[in-house]
Amino acid sequence: MHELIKAIEARGKEFGPKLAAQAYLQGLAVTLPDGTTRPIPMAATPVAVEIERVRRAASLSRQLSLAAFKMAHFALNSAYRELVLGAMGPKERAVIEKTHAAAQRLACTRVDFFAEGDPAHGPLRALEINATIPAMQGYSDIAADCLIETIGTMAGAHPAQISQWRKRNGSNVLALYQALTSAFQAERGTMPTRIAVLCRRNDAQLSELRYVAKRFGELGTPAQVVFPDQLGGRERLEAEGRTFDLVYRHFFVRRLHEIDAPFLAQFFSEYPSPRAAMFNPPASQFEIKTTFALLSEALVNPSLAARAKLDQGELDAVRVTVPWTRAFRAGAITDAAGRRIDDPIEYVASQPNRFVLKRAWEYGGKAVFVGKAASESSFAERSRAAYGEALDWPKLCRRAAEDRVGGGFVVQEFIPITSHNVLVCSPDGLQPADWYIDFSAYASVGVEPFPSWGGVCRGSSSEVVNIVGGGGVLPLIHRSIADELCRALQRASRGH
Repeated sequence: MHELIKAIEARGKEFGPKLAAQAYLQGLAVTLPDGTTRPIPMAATPVAVEIERVRRAASLSRQLSLAAFKMAHFALNSAYRELVLGAMGPKERAVIEKTHAAAQRLACTRVDFFAEGDPAHGPLRALEINATIPAMQGYSDIAADCLIETIGTMAGAHPAQISQWRKRNGSNVLALYQALTSAFQAERGTMPTRIAVLCRRNDAQLSELRYVAKRFGELGTPAQVVFPDQLGGRERLEAEGRTFDLVYRHFFVRRLHEIDAPFLAQFFSEYPSPRAAMFNPPASQFEIKTTFALLSEALVNPSLAARAKLDQGELDAVRVTVPWTRAFRAGAITDAAGRRIDDPIEYVASQPNRFVLKRAWEYGGKAVFVGKAASESSFAERSRAAYGEALDWPKLCRRAAEDRVGGGFVVQEFIPITSHNVLVCSPDGLQPADWYIDFSAYASVGVEPFPSWGGVCRGSSSEVVNIVGGGGVLPLIHRSIADELCRALQRASRGH
């Protein structure tokens, strides 16, 4: 990819503003609480991967998602029940208690990986699993498509050639559409007539969701973004004078207490609802990090693995990708080899460079504490936000071990990653930056045929990579397409 970067950089003053403007216009933006938007930083530096890398990541994501799905079902019917449910708010818990047994399909999940070394080649290590808002299907498509289109146009490629490159590179929104409609057909024997993309008003990812709804319509099923206060209907789900028979939920059930939406709480609680199908049902039990910790523990606890009915393929995926993770509180735990640790608090506090603490049920990276970064100002800011004062690592460990908000904390083995120099688009051209880069891969549970899922790469100057928290997106491009784009741009540059 070195040659493509050189070709892009040589025309950076023209390329950077064009790519940034096009991506923002398509929806690569964060919506703020007041309804205004800010562009999401986008790298002109793509992550170029072999197609087998994408397929391998999707396969691992599928196995891990199946394993977590099974573990969550087991946990809610075992002695671990309160450990999982205790992380939830009252309304959220009531919904999960009523609906978890009926959850049979998850149209979309996302496993967030770090790649040790190079994100395009390094071994993938799984950090967490998402199911409520796997998100970024739209952002990833926008980033990749805009890069291909901008380079292709600058290289003078024919529109049909640009369209072919985009099609070959794949689409996560298309895979999401296929997952939702395949599940609907399996359950109801027909295609949906209209899809509701459900989210909060001024949701941070509102522009992405509007892009998704537009693409669903282009793929054959009318869709629109709807808000909780717009929902109603007795026999059919209604909003804004229209009926919907399929809902794509982009709404955390834990947020029910924040809004006055009794109809939405009822709709969630009656899952599966006769009013409309929903194939990303309430799933807090699946993505809570306590469930992830139980997957890690299952590697050294054959009884737990057997009771959760994990098969060998799922255990192998956990073994090669999931770092050592345990619930963090007083009481004996086991290490990665199954040896007993009598005082986990002291064990973790005395080795800051080895561990990360994460609140079990939180999102947005707000309560993630990296031990090796304990001397940095960002660590102090996070501890101050969580506990009202700046804490060093040992004090933070003691507070976290006693904290039960959001299910308390899990401790996870620190996965070392290196920052990479990237070129970030700006109105002035391209600006160099050092970003830590993750590699997320999508999957489905209980959906056949399995969609052609791809992935998404995010970058940030912080080791806690998060879009809403200020991170950016890197286009994920198949290497063969990147090579062709490079040659096309080089030919055009020589022609100048």
